[in-house]
Amino acid sequence: MSYGQAFQAYQQNSVSTASPGELTLQLYNGCLKFIKLGREAMENKDVKAKNENLQKAQNIITEFMVTLKPDYEVSGQLMPLYDYINYCLRQANIQNDVSQLDEAEKMVRELRDTWKEVIKIDRQNKYASGAQA
Repeated sequence: MSYGQAFQAYQQNSVSTASPGELTLQLYNGCLKFIKLGREAMENKDVKAKNENLQKAQNIITEFMVTLKPDYEVSGQLMPLYDYINYCLRQANIQNDVSQLDEAEKMVRELRDTWKEVIKIDRQNKYASGAQA
């Protein structure tokens, strides 16, 4: 098995064994990766790569929007944020506007960091209750 095949198998395994919370974290990290790649392509004047990567970031944000459950109060707060992030990503792509990219990246990073903290607290609660059994 080549290194590339082993890495691909590892990635597939990490997705298939991840909890829903961990998958969400992976999506936030993926979005940040595509924003970074889009920024690099923008700086290198590689229009095709910029467009592809920023569209991938938009697709992740759109997936978050589609999967929000309206019966949760937090969904009403997240939807406008996701909509604004998508707007920033579109504007950055269309206008080669780094400031819009910065804005989107900042918001995604804050959401990702918050989500990391939620996972950490959830794990602590699970293990704390398991230790008492």
